[in-house]
Amino acid sequence: MIQSMTGFGKHVIQLPSKKITVELKSLNSKSLDLNARMPPAYREKELELRKIIASSLIRGKVDFGLYVEFTGGETSAKVNEEAVRHYMKQFSSIADGDDLRLLEMAMRMPDAMKTEREDIDEEEYVSIQLALKEALSEIHNFRSAEGQVLEKDFFNRIETLESLLAAVIKMDPSRQATIRERLEKAVADMKAEVDANRFEQELIYYLEKYDITEEKVRLANHLDYFSKTLKSDDSNGKKLAFISQEIGREINTIGSKANYAPMQQLVVQMKDELEKIKEQMLNVL
Repeated sequence: MIQSMTGFGKHVIQLPSKKITVELKSLNSKSLDLNARMPPAYREKELELRKIIASSLIRGKVDFGLYVEFTGGETSAKVNEEAVRHYMKQFSSIADGDDLRLLEMAMRMPDAMKTEREDIDEEEYVSIQLALKEALSEIHNFRSAEGQVLEKDFFNRIETLESLLAAVIKMDPSRQATIRERLEKAVADMKAEVDANRFEQELIYYLEKYDITEEKVRLANHLDYFSKTLKSDDSNGKKLAFISQEIGREINTIGSKANYAPMQQLVVQMKDELEKIKEQMLNVL
């Protein structure tokens, strides 16, 4: 079953003094493009968390967010009293003002607050890992649901291509007869004497150049292979994209050999369906 590269997963954990939220968002990409946002105090664990995500998501443009909200207890941010007093002294030497006004101005200046770095508690980190795994599970469910929608659309379009191919196969005998008739009329209009045997040989050679038997067989095989790959257990967007390229090659060859307006109209419809498949294929994992 195929999976989409579009997905979203989120999990929240509540600790005694803080709430931690893990979010994952993904879009389509040729490879894994992972962007991480987290508080500086948690950066030491970034590589480990990246490895967990990379081993699970494989492909896609992924945004990973770790958000921490303090809900109780003491915060690690403290007033930098020495810096604040220094700012107030400088302000008072420039202009008169009461202490409250000077304090308000000083608190807006750089370094007015200082953050004491704390090591991540091991139990807290275990909780973060569990939250990440839950978010990964959610994004996989999201991708699978989107994949089912894409799969249904692909099957419908493949069925349309198969019906168009059946119409091409049915039309082919009349196409060949029309081409033959057209050539015979052209020779007759020339009102020139021609060797009947030589003309027949040249006619057969010309018709063979426009023969599409191999293309019809290969196209039918490619469509069948595409459907079988869709039904496989693994999601392989790159493989499906390769098969769709082969489908396009056969359709183009049929179009170039057709030399028959009604068949070329069918080819245009086939190209339109295939183009829609290729557009959606960009989202397949």
